[in-house]
Amino acid sequence: MLDLTKGQFVKHVVFHPFEGFEDLRWKKQGSMGIAFAIVCLLFVQQIAYSRLYGFQYYSDYDKIFNIVPYIFKSFILFGTWVVANWAMCTLFDGEGSMKNIFINSAYALIPYITGYLVGTVMSHFLIRDEYVFIQAVEIIGLCWSFVLVISGIKAVHQFTFGKTIALILLTLVAMIAILFLLVLLLTLFQQVLIFILSIYTELSYRLRV
Repeated sequence: MLDLTKGQFVKHVVFHPFEGFEDLRWKKQGSMGIAFAIVCLLFVQQIAYSRLYGFQYYSDYDKIFNIVPYIFKSFILFGTWVVANWAMCTLFDGEGSMKNIFINSAYALIPYITGYLVGTVMSHFLIRDEYVFIQAVEIIGLCWSFVLVISGIKAVHQFTFGKTIALILLTLVAMIAILFLLVLLLTLFQQVLIFILSIYTELSYRLRV
């Protein structure tokens, strides 16, 4: 088995997805620090793709910058994926811990992040007729990451290919349920907060009178 550093294992799993994650699992060389840095890079990529893309492709940027959508599309969605996958793996007797799911899933995002960052840079040099080349880079990165996600989840839980696909589909369903509950709880919290503030305002007014 390969004797690599934690940093070298990142490159190993990206370019050798089918054996890389298995080696990562048995050598226990996954790094939470590197994984979190990748998720932060995903956050940067979301902003760059939305705000820094070539003007000839997107010229109607919002004048007011709102960071919340980018936090949702990076940190919140990724965190929901990790929690949902960990929750669903208990139904399939998966072996992966939340930490390992976090690491493998983050490593799998590297081609996606790279593809869209490269596409963003290319959008400033290629004309609209050459947009097919940008799309090719982005689609390759997306598909590559999809393969890495399957391989990473398969390795972390020690599942068969079919069982891995079923788990991923269930994870997506669980993500929708979790996000729905979060929205419901936030709405309820907002209503309670408004109610408390209205009572406070009313009491303050009556005390002054």
